Formats: sequence, C-alpha cells, structure tokens
Amino acid sequence: IDITNGFMLYQARNFFYAIEPMPDKAISREFSAIMTRLYKLFISKDCSLVEINPLVITKSGKVVALDAKINFDDNALFRQKEIAQLHDSYEMDELEAEASKYNLNYIRLDGNIGAMVNGAGLAMATMDVIKLAGAEPANFLDVGGGASEEMVTNGIKIILSDKRVKAILINIFGGIMRCDVLARGVVKAAKEVEIKAPLIVRLEG
Repeated sequence: IDITNGFMLYQARNFFYAIEPMPDKAISREFSAIMTRLYKLFISKDCSLVEINPLVITKSGKVVALDAKINFDDNALFRQKEIAQLHDSYEMDELEAEASKYNLNYIRLDGNIGAMVNGAGLAMATMDVIKLAGAEPANFLDVGGGASEEMVTNGIKIILSDKRVKAILINIFGGIMRCDVLARGVVKAAKEVEIKAPLIVRLEG
C-alpha cells in the first residue's frame, strides 16, 4: 500500500478475486467496503494491528466479522485521548502496570533471570544469550536511551518484585545512555531494597 495514496478499491478487488474458491462476485462491493474501512481505522487510530479473523460469508450472502483484534501504538496515545481513556490497568500484569507508571518498557516472561537493557535490539540479543547459557529470561526490560537514575532504580525494584528471579543481568551500551546514571541508579536501588539475588552488570561505552 502506497501511504501517499492510501488503500485503493482495486486492491480490495484484486484480493477478493484471489480467494479460492472465489465467492459470489455480488458480494465483492461489501468485501471492498470492509477492507477500506479497516485501512481507515488502522491509519486514523494509530493502530499497530487491525485483524478480522474469521471473516465469513453467510448462506444469505452477507460478509460478517465474527472476531477481531486491534492493537494501538502506545507512542501515539497522546493524540488518541478517547482510546487512552479506555485503558484498564486491572487487565494488565501487575508488574507491567507498575512499570508503565515510570515509562519503562517491561514485559513479564516465564524465566528466572531478570534483565535490564537499553535498546530493543540489545534486549533481544541479551535474552538470546541467557537462553544460550541454558537459562530463561524472566522479563524484557528496555530502559531506553534517556533513562534517569530513578527509572533505573524503579526498574530494578520491579525485577526483584518477581519472586521467580534468581539473578539479574544488566547489559548497557553507553552509546545511547550514560553509564554513570545507570551506576547511580543501581547503587540507589541497593540502598533502598535488599538485593539477595546475584547482580551482574556489564557497561560498555
């Protein structure tokens, strides 16, 4: 789809005619209308995903969406105030909800090695290293490039709140975050909470 032109009707028709076995051509207009509205929804509401599954054709020839899923881009919620008001923290994981208060990108996983990293790419690589060593990551935590001392401290507290965590690995590349800020955050966390788990810190840059 050319973002300049948007979703065109001919694209919907081409998609319709590619369905096997091809449905009755009489419903192609209804199908095209649904596809067009999906695209408009995706763009206007800053979605990262708009999915209808399944989309069925009834015996009477109606096109019906039986189920749907929509994800919104968190970074665009500042201009989607109606969507933001629908947020319900009770539907989130407790630790993920707590992390969101401090603008931390935290996702809880099933392992026992807590991780704090800056940058999503380095975070994924760090989780791969943990798995390569025979362990499992307990979380995805990207503090980003502009993390403050308080964000680092709160990040460690959140990691330690997961009782499954047996050790913590902090892997920071100093090219996008100051290592001294990270170090002060770690020291502050150690003063405020008892860190019983082994803590491994790697700072580069």
